[in-house]
Amino acid sequence: MNAYLASVLENVRTKHGNEPEFVQTVEEVFSSIEPVIEKHPEYEKVDLLGRMVEPERMFTFRVVWCDDNGQWHTNRGWRCQFNGAIGPYKGGLRFQKNVYEGIIKFLGFEQIFKNSLTGLPIGGGKGGSDFDPAGKSDDEVMRFCYSFMNELYRHIGSSIDVPAGDMGVGGREIGYLFGAYKKLTGVYENGVLTGKGLSYGGSLIRPEATGFGATYFLREVLAHGGESIEGKTFCLSGFGNVAWGAALKITELGGKVLTLSGPDGYIYDRDGVSGEKIDYMLEMRASGRNKVKDYADKFGCDFVPDKKPWGNVKADIYMPCAMQNEIRIEDAKAMVSLGVKYLNEVSNMPTTNEALEYLQQNGVLVAPSKAVNAGGVAVSGLEMSQNSERLAWSKEEVDSKLQGIMRGIHNQIIEALDTYGMGYNLVAGANLAGFKKVADAMIAQGIN
Repeated sequence: MNAYLASVLENVRTKHGNEPEFVQTVEEVFSSIEPVIEKHPEYEKVDLLGRMVEPERMFTFRVVWCDDNGQWHTNRGWRCQFNGAIGPYKGGLRFQKNVYEGIIKFLGFEQIFKNSLTGLPIGGGKGGSDFDPAGKSDDEVMRFCYSFMNELYRHIGSSIDVPAGDMGVGGREIGYLFGAYKKLTGVYENGVLTGKGLSYGGSLIRPEATGFGATYFLREVLAHGGESIEGKTFCLSGFGNVAWGAALKITELGGKVLTLSGPDGYIYDRDGVSGEKIDYMLEMRASGRNKVKDYADKFGCDFVPDKKPWGNVKADIYMPCAMQNEIRIEDAKAMVSLGVKYLNEVSNMPTTNEALEYLQQNGVLVAPSKAVNAGGVAVSGLEMSQNSERLAWSKEEVDSKLQGIMRGIHNQIIEALDTYGMGYNLVAGANLAGFKKVADAMIAQGIN
């Protein structure tokens, strides 16, 4: 490894050893960008990599809220404005009890390159809280969101930082956060948050966008090898908006979804998740029970408790749509033994670096999350454009633009791989293409 690259990576490991998710994503990006670093020795002089792995700013704050019984609670909130070289910071808010500073930094670092690949002028950021909205009443969630925004509003704006939803932050939470922002600032600045409801500035197909975009990217990958989605079988994890959107589009394009998962286990539907079964996914999410077993009970299919489908169900294509690091080395070995051909990463960093390396060495084509799941932020960017122009595009217009963006991401990756002679390694190509654009912008803007 290039000496400068290695020294920055070692520094990250030393300083952030208690934040394994952040270290892992830096290692994964750095594993691909050595050809760029070798061609640009000037990067070391200005310590480009050292700057890139440090957030421009990071806010930590307390969030105090009252439950329906009059009991007060204190949670922590964060916003990481990681890199604004190509535009205002952009990235979701995650409300989940396992959230801590390292998770926010990992997600923010990934967001830099994901946003770069979209071709839209948006930088990378992320935020959230260790608050868990599951099981909370609407009033409790509203009180929390108002308290959370009471600090966050000082640091965001349509030309500064534009948060969106993520795990635990859906349309309900975005609505309360926007209402709080409007009350605190006295301004109807509808470009300050994305993922809004259609009645107050949201975009059509935003809930489906990540799943749709992931499927459109996969379509490009398969077409590159002379194949198509039609007739392929799929294993999905999760059953929220992302898995729902993916199941919709996969089915529409002639594929068959065999599995969904939740915290309680996974379902295996040999007949395929389609029609009313896809609609029922929305009911499961809205129920707040967070149990995928409800699907098995309703439709009479297999339920396997306390496991994910990886390596347990044979399918042509695996699409993790849930959490980081849900595919580990033992899963990767089982996948190879089952003959899985493709891993289309939809959730952020769903595969450990060890598992990723094993899959690639054993002939599984991996499409990386920073390319695959860019559809969500892409449509968020399109929402920002509609807000700024006071327009509301049709579903067909938004969908067409999304397809064009995902095709463009694939083309950027191909161009980067051709430039550096790296074959069809999509992981390396995504890192190279995303990194180079941000690096060029940072160099052009001087030391800051």
